[in-house]
Amino acid sequence: MTTIEIARRLAELGQRQKAIEAYAIVIDSDAEPAEHLEAAAYLLDNGGDYKISYTTFIQLYNAGYFRQEILPLMTKIFYEPNIRRLSGRYERNRRLLLKYPYLFRKDFPQFKELPLSFFPYDDHNGYVPFDVEKGEFLGFVNTKEPVVSRNFFRDLEKPVLATDVFSQYELEYLKDTVRPSEWVARENHIYLHYTDWGQFCAWLQVLNMKPLLESKKVVFLIGDEIEQYPIDFKERFGIDYSKFAFRPVGISEINRMIWHTQLSTHNGGDFFNEIFDAHPNLLAMPSIMFYDIQNTMKDIREALGHAHSIAEAEQVFSKWAEPHVARELYQLRSPTDKDLLAAMYLSNKEWNQFVDWKSRIAPALFFQPHFHNIVYQMHYTVKENAGGFAELSSDVLDQIHSSQIFQGFPYIKTFTPMRRFTTSHGATVRFMYDSSLHDEERGDNKMAIVPDAVTQRILNRSFMRDPDDRLYRDSVIVRLEDGKLNPKATFTALAAFLDLPYTESMTYCSSKGEKDPGKDAGFDNYAAGFNLTSIYKTYDDYVNDSERKYIEYFLRDAYEYYGYSFHYYDGQPVGEAQVIEWLKGFDTIDSYIRKTWFKIFADAKVTDKEGVEADEETSQKARALYLEEYIKGFHNNRVQNSEILMRGLRFINKRGQPLRMTPLLPLDPALLETEIYH
Repeated sequence: MTTIEIARRLAELGQRQKAIEAYAIVIDSDAEPAEHLEAAAYLLDNGGDYKISYTTFIQLYNAGYFRQEILPLMTKIFYEPNIRRLSGRYERNRRLLLKYPYLFRKDFPQFKELPLSFFPYDDHNGYVPFDVEKGEFLGFVNTKEPVVSRNFFRDLEKPVLATDVFSQYELEYLKDTVRPSEWVARENHIYLHYTDWGQFCAWLQVLNMKPLLESKKVVFLIGDEIEQYPIDFKERFGIDYSKFAFRPVGISEINRMIWHTQLSTHNGGDFFNEIFDAHPNLLAMPSIMFYDIQNTMKDIREALGHAHSIAEAEQVFSKWAEPHVARELYQLRSPTDKDLLAAMYLSNKEWNQFVDWKSRIAPALFFQPHFHNIVYQMHYTVKENAGGFAELSSDVLDQIHSSQIFQGFPYIKTFTPMRRFTTSHGATVRFMYDSSLHDEERGDNKMAIVPDAVTQRILNRSFMRDPDDRLYRDSVIVRLEDGKLNPKATFTALAAFLDLPYTESMTYCSSKGEKDPGKDAGFDNYAAGFNLTSIYKTYDDYVNDSERKYIEYFLRDAYEYYGYSFHYYDGQPVGEAQVIEWLKGFDTIDSYIRKTWFKIFADAKVTDKEGVEADEETSQKARALYLEEYIKGFHNNRVQNSEILMRGLRFINKRGQPLRMTPLLPLDPALLETEIYH
């Protein structure tokens, strides 16, 4: 029996749930259009996932199948129950815009005359528009998708001009980022150009104009009205903004975060910090340990609690460079962690001396919280009808997701530096071992040790994201190799993605505006600026070929996706015997584990069953045995993890959602200075 026949038989027998599962398989197959229609209709009528039916109907309709049946069905089930909501929103927006002084066209069509009908997909602002004239469904849209899709602020010489913006999220982003003309003492409206009046009106069914119109920051230009840009408000409306007093940037204006995330250790984070240093539209500071940030904000909150007036607040924070920040912080009464972080950055004049405070836009907060390491835990789980998945979790990710700092920012752009994995790994082991030596010299009781860094490396999939996670929804991976070898192409593209102007400050490395920081450092420890040592150094003393083959094999999907060629693994199929052979050759990482953990075990007291301490010779033998047993535990763990990963590189988070590769920042081929690194 075919799948469709099985589904029909199950439906005849009244086994509804099994029939739903069978019909879902039919939809995923290369079945005939009529069978897809039958399956979608059954799912819709019998409690299956309506989104599957919805999508199937649209695909069939746009492909030219069963149009006379599908459109009335879609209209009755998905559109008509929502007409009142859509028409009501259109009417509210129409009334507001009729009174709005900076929309110069007022001939709104009736609701039934609009060129687009919006078929709701879900309860979260998801729609599929239907083009009435063309008679076809357009692509899925989510008006509040938290993504800024273009470089609005590429050029700030003139007021911001944007064409055909139909995203509620982006409209409110513009409103919340562009400073009012009255505050910058010059004409600074947001000019929204819509090329087609009918399309603009149609989108009023699913947008909310009220928050955009209240402050009168927006000017709407329809069609040929673009020729009016920019408007001389003094001549046309009698408003001379130059007579207003400039207003300093306040805490409440810092709503945009650029999150420079840490993929793992030694991926070139400092290099990227030095590129963004002294950018005129960023509140930028260097990497700060996350626990230090939390402690600092705790101290600020406690100090604020001792202030009982604005004057006392100014006194408490008298060392802050900007007194108005202390005043605003006090007036907030119950400041959030986001407010405290913004105050912390705004008040740091040492790092923000190059900010253009009179810019048309409020600066973004450039945030790079640092962690000692990012370690993932993994266990295998089987999902019904989907095979097995490796479930990943990390205490660091849990800290980030629970942090009110991130939750408080409505607009977050995320970028993550990446470096060839074997190179980054070698640099990490070197750093860990050097740290242990320095700790020993200082007599530090909490001496650094080298962990099983190879296992940590292959389990660290910070380059993958949960597509539904807002913190990573608008994110890209940026390769260190691209930044070093093709800086103009890389940082032009990165500025565009982050919605920043590409400025001269991004053409060199600096710290507090001083160019080429660390230029006198030895290249064994720091590849200053655009020095290429960090790309081509292989760290042979800290990682061997067996370890590198193992890393490349178990990260082979990332190598392919992010454009890295294999340098050690030959790309051939690998069996369990080969993996075991690689594991036997982990001499280098194990040697550093021994060297550092030996010092930890050296302090262990060895006693017999009666608690009597053993003599030194016996103690040394016991400690050596304990150390080897400890390292054996690492080996057993590697074998277990390898067995799981050999089943397939399929990963989910703790909520059971599949992880997907974070997109790689695309570069403009015309700007490349050298060949792309592989």
